[in-house]
Amino acid sequence: MTQNDGELDSLVRKRIRALRVAQGWSLEELATRAHVSQSTLSRIENGQRRLALDQLVTLARALDTSLDQLVETASDDVVTNPMIDGAHGLMRWPVKGNPGMSVVRQRITEPPPDNPARMRAHPGREWLVVLSGTATLMLGHRRYRVETNQAAEFPTMLPHAIGAEGGPCEIMGIFDRDARRGHQRDSDGKSVGGDDAHDADA
Repeated sequence: MTQNDGELDSLVRKRIRALRVAQGWSLEELATRAHVSQSTLSRIENGQRRLALDQLVTLARALDTSLDQLVETASDDVVTNPMIDGAHGLMRWPVKGNPGMSVVRQRITEPPPDNPARMRAHPGREWLVVLSGTATLMLGHRRYRVETNQAAEFPTMLPHAIGAEGGPCEIMGIFDRDARRGHQRDSDGKSVGGDDAHDADA
């Protein structure tokens, strides 16, 4: 067994125990759910018994996870620096597990568009939180005031736009690729969510 194999073996054992403890289960409870003896499970967690593939599959199922997740290794690039787009006043962090998703931090200075034709709609959902200031969320025919530390989540098939109210605001959101385009301003500082921003990308 190589050093990497040994590290993975140790990680899997720690993960089994951590998942069991997180569920609030004793050794006996998990052993019952996984149809193994309590002593076998104890030896697996303590490194006194070889990890067998069939047992790992059973334990993963009992712990409500998958074998892939149980043996997944940590990524070397755990920490990610933001990509800064000064023209659109935002920072973006790609989500490695889902390349189509981004976490976006954006400063908004303009109010939402008055013209409903400039509101966008697309498949999916959006989640955002206001970090500072007050934002106005236009959602269909409704208008929502979102204060600092308040969050909003909504289906993006509803026509929507977001802007600042009473001064600049800063938001952080989790957006899919289409949503990210829809919530950028162009370099002229036009409103977030308008058609003018459609072709911009971070």
